[in-house]
Amino acid sequence: FVLGCGTIEWLAEKIKDRPGYKPGDILGAAYWVDDSDEGWVDYQNKEINNGRLAMVAFMGIFVQALYFDNYGDAIHGPNSFLPFN
Repeated sequence: FVLGCGTIEWLAEKIKDRPGYKPGDILGAAYWVDDSDEGWVDYQNKEINNGRLAMVAFMGIFVQALYFDNYGDAIHGPNSFLPFN
């Protein structure tokens, strides 16, 4: 696992060394898409906002588990919405 993580970090550093690299563009999407396209910029903003929302939601789950330790009953309890309980 540690070797795999180190390999990914090494590859990311090598990708950043290439000419024309933009920060955050590890997979090279900026090569195919022009940043002046409003649809692409709008899509990028939506992705960033959804990522932020997911981080806030995870922090809510983490804090609830840390302080109350009862989130599992809502997911796995007898009255949960999952059909396989």
